[in-house]
Amino acid sequence: MHRTMTVFALTVSILGCSAPVFCQTAWPTKPIRLVVPFVPGGSTDLIARIMGQKLDEALGQQVVVENRAGAGGNIGVEYVAKSSPDGYTLIFGHVGTFGFGPSLYQKLPYDPIKDFAPVNLFAMVPNMLVVHPSLPAKSVKDLIALAKAHPGQMNYGSSGNGSASHMATEYFKLLSKTDITAIPYKGTGPLVTDLIAGQTSLTITGVPPLYPFVQSGRLRGIAVGSTKRLALMPDLPTIAESGVPGYESSTWFGPLAPAKTPREIVVRLNNELNKILQRPDVKSRFAAEGIVALGGTPEEFGAYIKTETENWGRVVKAAGIKPQ
Repeated sequence: MHRTMTVFALTVSILGCSAPVFCQTAWPTKPIRLVVPFVPGGSTDLIARIMGQKLDEALGQQVVVENRAGAGGNIGVEYVAKSSPDGYTLIFGHVGTFGFGPSLYQKLPYDPIKDFAPVNLFAMVPNMLVVHPSLPAKSVKDLIALAKAHPGQMNYGSSGNGSASHMATEYFKLLSKTDITAIPYKGTGPLVTDLIAGQTSLTITGVPPLYPFVQSGRLRGIAVGSTKRLALMPDLPTIAESGVPGYESSTWFGPLAPAKTPREIVVRLNNELNKILQRPDVKSRFAAEGIVALGGTPEEFGAYIKTETENWGRVVKAAGIKPQ
């Protein structure tokens, strides 16, 4: 009997965890690395750490958030694409790296579709248009009028060329027909710091890193990039309803594993993440930060990525956006 069980276990191991029960009991047996391809301080890092902490509890193993920034997120994504498909290294996917990145960069060192196994479309953060309080603009129409009166003289901060904030603001410029100069930073943290100091005039980026400063009056919220007003700030209109019809920009997030990761591991992760999104403490934390919980199946996440790639590809082409 002992010999029979040993042969069975060895066979299952060789077949790559083909038996669901075996995989679920054998994985995970060591810490899991969740790679965030950006510097700390932005929405991606914040949500990844919330998710990682709760996944710790669900899996009984530590989930280590590892920041590997650079090249618009491509360095971290390439690292995971080339990692072993064993469920111990994940990338925290983002609209930039898996949405418009494929259209923005001519030669990526990875294939965002073929090299990854989508796990779960975890959450979404609506963007917010904010300005420095010294700027005489209290609405989107005020801002557009000011920008048209001084073409090229106003500037906006982005968290880097090819970043989500860069794309969101360039999309705004395209639809509003304005000329505003981009000032790239190495991450959302430095971008917000300089905006508060008055070194730049405005930005469009995720709600979480901006909301505390809007509440304190150090920044002025003008509008949100979502299709509907946010419960967190019901008096703040959407950009679309404020004079830029058709505008919508939000930042979405979700983990992906390297391609060929055993299906059982992907399904286990997906199920645990869907459960996490239903937890009252997670719901209240998300509501307080302006984060929208999503969830769903791996297949739905994969289909969503393909749709986003197509949609943002059209924006990149129409706006003539190129990484610098």
